Amino acid sequence: MVLFLKPVFQERIWGGTALRQYDYTIPNDKTGECWAISAHPNGPNVIENGPYQGQTLDAVWQHHRELFNNDSRDAFPLLTKILDANDKLSVQVHPDDTYAFQHEGEYGKTECWYILDAKEGAEIIYGVNADNQDDLNTMIDRQQFGDLFQKVKVKPGDFFYVPAGTVHAIGEGILILETQQSSDTTYRIYDYDRKDQHGNQRELHLDQSKDVIDIDTENPNVTPIKAVRQGQHYTQFVSNDFFTVEKWDIDGQLNYDKPHPYCLVSVIEGEGNIEIDGTTYPIQKGRHFILTTEDNDIQFQGTLTCIVSHP
Repeated sequence: MVLFLKPVFQERIWGGTALRQYDYTIPNDKTGECWAISAHPNGPNVIENGPYQGQTLDAVWQHHRELFNNDSRDAFPLLTKILDANDKLSVQVHPDDTYAFQHEGEYGKTECWYILDAKEGAEIIYGVNADNQDDLNTMIDRQQFGDLFQKVKVKPGDFFYVPAGTVHAIGEGILILETQQSSDTTYRIYDYDRKDQHGNQRELHLDQSKDVIDIDTENPNVTPIKAVRQGQHYTQFVSNDFFTVEKWDIDGQLNYDKPHPYCLVSVIEGEGNIEIDGTTYPIQKGRHFILTTEDNDIQFQGTLTCIVSHP
């Protein structure tokens, strides 16, 4: 039973209107995030089709675990977002599972980014210039952020793996698809002294950041694997204990063999159909769905680019 999902939108101080290109009706001109495949309590998707129509993904996960190969995890493990950085995001870091469960009661956050679009000269912050923990703590305490943060130029099609502990920030004018652990825990290091609509600066989390920053993160940290299967090109960006993420460039027909009992799919370009066990569904840019354990005979048709992930 394929599960099509209704996106959830989140207002952010740095958001904009770029999500409209996916034919989404966004709530305002500061819409920063589309939570496209989410069972997180801060933004669970509603199922749009079939016998579970109108139910939230977290409820279906809890009560119909057979759709997910009877996965034994307490919480749905992944979260897919599209982020519109109309302005630069705060510089932040995420904890790993051990620290997050102890201090926040949820998963840590290892994530990865596929750059959907970026203005000329756009940059991200990725990693730090610190030789040891004492240097890191001193530079944070003295707010020597110009020297501390490493900047990397980006362009559409780039991919970045962002393990927990990596200092990072998405720069102005970048649109990304993010695959991450299902967590909403972020430790903010620097926010450019911005104020919210109430005139307040957002909270910083410097002590927690010092606890979890990994000063040894290197870039690039993954080597994409490009291959052809059944005449269609795909790229595996990353595959590890947290998630596997692939991009499929489909032109024509693909008989898709799921690499995992359930897979998350986001259509990022094009249009076509997906036929599942004899039933055909139209799909186009901006659609997101889960192929469940029950979905076996799967055929993509059309001209499509999809990001596919699984735990």
